[in-house]
Amino acid sequence: MHVVVLGAGYAGLTLTRLLEEDLPEEAAITLVNESPDHLVQHELHRVIRRPELVAAITVGLPEVLERATVHVASVEEIDRDERVVSLSTGALSYDVAAVCLGAQTAYYGLEGVREHVTPLKRLLHASRIRSGALGAFRSDDPRIVVGGAGLSGVQVAGELAALAREERSEATITILEQLENVAPNFPANFQRAVRETLEEQGIDVRTDAAVLRANETHVHLESGERVPYDQFVWTGGIRGADALEGERPTVESDLRLDDRTFALGDAVRAVDADEEPVPASAQAAVREARTVAENIAALSTADIESETGTEASAAPLEAFTFDSPGWVVSVGDDAVATVGSRVLTGRPAKALKTTIGLGYLSAVSDVENTAGLAYRELVPERFQRDQ
Repeated sequence: MHVVVLGAGYAGLTLTRLLEEDLPEEAAITLVNESPDHLVQHELHRVIRRPELVAAITVGLPEVLERATVHVASVEEIDRDERVVSLSTGALSYDVAAVCLGAQTAYYGLEGVREHVTPLKRLLHASRIRSGALGAFRSDDPRIVVGGAGLSGVQVAGELAALAREERSEATITILEQLENVAPNFPANFQRAVRETLEEQGIDVRTDAAVLRANETHVHLESGERVPYDQFVWTGGIRGADALEGERPTVESDLRLDDRTFALGDAVRAVDADEEPVPASAQAAVREARTVAENIAALSTADIESETGTEASAAPLEAFTFDSPGWVVSVGDDAVATVGSRVLTGRPAKALKTTIGLGYLSAVSDVENTAGLAYRELVPERFQRDQ
């Protein structure tokens, strides 16, 4: 049996590590990723202000996998009828595949947006945002605009505001959201706390502010207003991977595209066993990976029974149910979190954010990576003085 996992984000890496434990030794596991490293995406925004964190949030895949083969390549096409994946390096056949390709930045065909913005999906993007911000700070009236006030946009705006303070810049940081609240689709008390925290950081928060187009100097809103900028960062939405033709197909609670192909994480729109839509998030991706690992293990058992002549029973598949214990977002050196119905801000929220981040990193990385991030997270004032 050959299991191919496509993509090494939260879903792909978690799934591969679980499969190493759950599948029999005779099963082959291949992890395909366009980079030999796993990026801890929820900490990427920190690189805008702290470029030295790159090493702490980058995990070498061969170093954390025991038996899976890592194949560095881009996924170009998935032929589910033939069970063949076309890669930039050739073709790869599979018995079972898991599509964990994540999502790409969506620009929605807005005129001039793609040409004039910097997204935040890769380390290179964080570097560009940082250099662009530092350049903007040197102007007479620096203005930075962040398009999209989801959790990613909130974190980017927070880092930029903190960077401006550290550089003693009077830059105006504006965050635009087309809907009526920041952090859309989250509880109302969380939304209020996030907005208040953004405003406490000196960030200009504009809701009901849909972007219409952009040129090299202004963001044009549907209201007719023009927002000037020196730098424009875009976190305004996601779309599917190119290998899925830019679509995010819908999967039901068994997380399958077909009998032998699973799909999870941001690559798809998942509907759980309670018929509730699952939010695109790291915690959902990690939990989906656990369900898919169990289901692939069940298919493996059924395949072995069939090959040995044992009367094979239908593989019982687990149904995924998403029940989040809460949410947390950093805003510069502050944070906002929910635990049940409670909203936390300040030190308790920041401690929770740090604990979650270090918990994930320690689960997939080594002690050196985790200790390095812990030092910078828990002792930021001392870290700044050391630089």
